[in-house]
Amino acid sequence: MLEKKSIEYEKAVLIGVLNKEQDEEKVTEYLDELEFLTYTAGGEVSKRFVQRMDTPNPKTLIGSGKMEEVEAYVKENDIGSVIFDDELTPGQQRNIEKQLRCKILDRTSLILDIFAQRAQTSYARTQVELAQYEYLLPRLTGLWTHLERQKGGIGMRGPGETEIETDRRIVRDRISLLKKKLKKIDRQMETQRGNRGSLVRVALVGYTNVGKSTLMNVISKSDVFAENKLFATLDTTVRKVVIGNLPFLLSDTVGFIRKLPTQLVESFKSTLDEVREADLLLHVVDISHPNFEEHIASVNQILGEIKSADKETIMVFNKIDQYVHETIDEDDLMTEKTSKHFTIAELKKTWMQRVGKNAIFISALNKENLDEFRTRVYEEVRDIHVTRFPYNNFLYPEHLDEY
Repeated sequence: MLEKKSIEYEKAVLIGVLNKEQDEEKVTEYLDELEFLTYTAGGEVSKRFVQRMDTPNPKTLIGSGKMEEVEAYVKENDIGSVIFDDELTPGQQRNIEKQLRCKILDRTSLILDIFAQRAQTSYARTQVELAQYEYLLPRLTGLWTHLERQKGGIGMRGPGETEIETDRRIVRDRISLLKKKLKKIDRQMETQRGNRGSLVRVALVGYTNVGKSTLMNVISKSDVFAENKLFATLDTTVRKVVIGNLPFLLSDTVGFIRKLPTQLVESFKSTLDEVREADLLLHVVDISHPNFEEHIASVNQILGEIKSADKETIMVFNKIDQYVHETIDEDDLMTEKTSKHFTIAELKKTWMQRVGKNAIFISALNKENLDEFRTRVYEEVRDIHVTRFPYNNFLYPEHLDEY
């Protein structure tokens, strides 16, 4: 009998920076997310390094002393990758690689790597490749600088600049070709959307790993890939769903994340056409995450960038089965009560009260409160349908169980 091979994870080190914009709590949270990204990409975090500094070192981002500490740990523990939470300049990346002699990544390149792994369709692969080349283009400057500086000498008259320009031209040509390819696919997808008829369109949006695909599977009774990893879904999936007697289209889209690279937002804006053209958004939130309110803000920011912030939205607070509020000892007079100490009942009385009927609390995995969820979605879709087709007088049931 053959033994199952255990998965080998590449050992990695994470580096974060404390500054005026990122306090200790924030950096810890970002590094937690970066560790999850590393795990998703196939890595295992051996150690974290954090340095407090108001001004980043222009050569290596972190100070020389901290770099020596990282270098010693990398050599002693056979580390394969060092991953920075903040984006590195091309120069910083070169300098760090030269000193540490291992793979150097930042959050952007790590996300790009995950996207490259997850892309299944030709459309997604083209979008990822475009983002990768746009990330690579400014970093080509360092590949031949050792030649560029040497203007004279035998055999050294100008080849450096020539090589750089050649590489840049190749990459620019590839970017241009990919953009043309995406435009062609966009036109095809636009035709497909037009062929779907006049059905009401509903789109699932939210931070990555909040349970959108799981909810999609439950509602549409389909088998969309869902996994407890970041960016499990890259390709937009559209399913026809019927609640009561009312059909509509439901789409599952790529998850959002903080510090999302600009080139990724640009490359995936065409994928988010499903969001732009939706009549109703279901903003799914992982209420069990301690910083879910910041996740909501990040999603709303990107919705604003793609001009979809004003759409009719239902807030779907998922994973109520995993929600655990922090407690304060009765004798503890120093700790101030925050939203992290609220029960779900108390949370509903905060800003969530303003959302009113447009907030639903569910567990897609355990199928808790899904009847209430279906009824609420049905009411919204029905209202949109009646507004769009006032002449359509077919019977809408007051209660879904009549059908």
